[in-house]
Amino acid sequence: MAQSVYAEINLTALRHNFSIVRKHAPQSRVMAVVKSLGYGHGAVEVAQALSEEADALAVARIDEAVLLREAGITADLLVLEGVADAEELNLVAKYKMQLVVHQPYQIDLLRQLGIDSAIDCWVKLDTGMHRLGFPVEDLDKVLDQLKAIAAVDRITLMTHFANADDPHDSATEYQLARMLAAKGSLEYPLSMANSAGILAWPNSHAAWVRPGIMLYGASPILGLSAAEINLQAVMTLRAPLIAINRLQKGDAVGYGGTWKAAEAMSIGVVAIGYGDGYPRHIDSAAHVLINGSRAPLIGRVSMDMVTIDLRGIDVQVGDEVTLWGEGLPVEEVAAWANTISYTLFCGVTARVSRRYRY
Repeated sequence: MAQSVYAEINLTALRHNFSIVRKHAPQSRVMAVVKSLGYGHGAVEVAQALSEEADALAVARIDEAVLLREAGITADLLVLEGVADAEELNLVAKYKMQLVVHQPYQIDLLRQLGIDSAIDCWVKLDTGMHRLGFPVEDLDKVLDQLKAIAAVDRITLMTHFANADDPHDSATEYQLARMLAAKGSLEYPLSMANSAGILAWPNSHAAWVRPGIMLYGASPILGLSAAEINLQAVMTLRAPLIAINRLQKGDAVGYGGTWKAAEAMSIGVVAIGYGDGYPRHIDSAAHVLINGSRAPLIGRVSMDMVTIDLRGIDVQVGDEVTLWGEGLPVEEVAAWANTISYTLFCGVTARVSRRYRY
């Protein structure tokens, strides 16, 4: 009888979702975003699965990039947050990474590199998100500075959308217009579209697109399910049923006794909790999936266990319970938890093993 909590990672589904990116942006090169340990799915395994499919990979931070290089990933690799100091920049040069440049101090660091280095730089412009990036008005000055640095090789221009998940929000049109105006007739490749841009804003595709969440089988578009986009679940979070208890009417369940049995009934105890990354403050409407049936969650989520209503469901101890994934879309669970699929994926803790399906 299996007693472990695990996340099954379907790499065939991952590659299928990548094919959906290609379908929507056939003229663009694709940079697969594998930051935050592959959105919680496993950075090395995801990178290995996509290395032959993608034109490049992207991570947020230098340590994530070093991890992939030391695991043998040789694909073009972009560090989205850039570097903070000379030590990090030397790692970029050593491991032949590409670099986002978004602050003046990073240009100063590049000037310190020897002429034997050749680093591709992606100049990030702030078109309206107001997080990272140079003001669009500074583009010509930034380009002049970078072109004067011997260590700088190819240059690409990029920006990031703030509201692309809402196809009716005019903020994306504003950002797109600002980026295109800034580029003008400059002969540099351009990258703007994230997952939502790929699906909802085809005029943003340009030379490069940067899919993230859609690769992992979750919808990036408000009001649109993953199934409607033909995306497949990559992560299925599973845990065993470890106990079946018979309650009498009025019996309270869990910490605080917040849930009481309305009648004599059976409940199940599932070996998963917030210590594994299952959201503690999830709505009382939440369900799990067991033997093809949806079972309501009852009582509070504790560190290692949740309890479920087994009325009308034929189960036995040892049966597997699906918390999200195949058969139970992660978007539903995210809505019950008043969060987004990103936080569920990235919140699965280290004590949950990953099992890979090829």
